[in-house]
Amino acid sequence: MTQKLTVNGQTYEVDVPPDMPLLWVIRDVIGLTGTKFGCGIAACGACTVHLDGVAVRSCALPVGSVNSKVTTIEGLSAKGDHPVQKAWLKNMVPQCGYCQSGQIMQAASLLKMNPKPSDEDIDAAMAGNICRCGTYTRIRTAIKEAAGVKA
Repeated sequence: MTQKLTVNGQTYEVDVPPDMPLLWVIRDVIGLTGTKFGCGIAACGACTVHLDGVAVRSCALPVGSVNSKVTTIEGLSAKGDHPVQKAWLKNMVPQCGYCQSGQIMQAASLLKMNPKPSDEDIDAAMAGNICRCGTYTRIRTAIKEAAGVKA
C-alpha cells in the first residue's frame, strides 16, 4: 500500500504494509535514524515522535493510522537549537545518549502543552520515558531551564 506521510515538513510516498510500525518507516524506509528502537511495546519512550505536536510512541503505531504531520528529533529544530536541546546540552543530560531523542521529544511536547510545568507535571509527563543511565534529575533541571522556571 502506498501512503503519503509528511515527516519534518517533507512529503514522502512510502510503499509499506499499513500495519508496519511508524518507527520502521521513519528509520528504514525514509532513513531518519535519530528516533530509536527500545522495547517495541511503547513502554520505554525511545521511539517518541510528534504527531501534530503531540508526543506518541512510534514503535507501536501502525503507519496506516497516521494522518498527521510527523516530527522526529531531526525536525525539531533545523539547527539543533530548540530550547530543550540547548538546555539538554547545557545541563549535560546525556550519558549513553540512547534514550535522549525520545526524552527531548517528550519534553518538547510537554512544554508546548504546559509552558511552565511544576516538578509534578514534569514527572507525570516524562514517566513513560526510561533512562537506563538514571539522568532524571538532570532531565528535570533541563526541562525547567527550557521553560524558564528556576530549578
